[in-house]
Amino acid sequence: MTRVLTAGRKEPLSGDIRSAVVFVHGYGANGADLLGLADPLAEHLPDTLFVAPDAPESCAGAPMGFQWFPIPWIDGSSEEESMRGMMAAVDDLNAFLDALMVDEDLLPEQVVLFGFSQGTMMSLHVAPRREDPVAGIVAFSGRLLSPETFSDEVVSRMPVLLVHGDQDDVVPPQSLPAAAEALQEAGFQDVFAHVMKGTGHGIAPDGLSVALAFMRDKLSL
Repeated sequence: MTRVLTAGRKEPLSGDIRSAVVFVHGYGANGADLLGLADPLAEHLPDTLFVAPDAPESCAGAPMGFQWFPIPWIDGSSEEESMRGMMAAVDDLNAFLDALMVDEDLLPEQVVLFGFSQGTMMSLHVAPRREDPVAGIVAFSGRLLSPETFSDEVVSRMPVLLVHGDQDDVVPPQSLPAAAEALQEAGFQDVFAHVMKGTGHGIAPDGLSVALAFMRDKLSL
């Protein structure tokens, strides 16, 4: 039984929905945390709907925040609890994406997943295992989960932009080349990378600019 995800949204400036960006937030945050990025992006993506679901579980370490799945070294959960939570969240996010495309009359190639941290982990796990490829994945400051089984489980391949701060002390910057290598080994043709110099665990203006250019290109805008 999937859980219905509550989502904030920012309507397209043009009033005409021709594409959508789905923000997938990080551990302990919420959808609103990333939905604010829609403001600087919207004028360059005038026909794009921005949606930002809250993860399905409350986060013990952040009373106002949510988590896609527990993180053992942060919250003391077991590896089994973490894996169980992740697989349940995968089903929830898939159901959310399915409903979004039906409700807004969008095709997969009109949708970009924009993840940050744990949201990147979710995006890189979910999208390649869906039947039809989305337009692209923007993956900030995260890593690829289960790289050892990734190639065997990939169903669809889409362009991926990996962005990471070189001063990130939460998710190691080495996660970017590791993800890029695993994606390329799994047959992904369009894998792009950008390192934000002097940036920690966050989204710097240069990274957002690269992400915007990527989304405009992959959404054919």
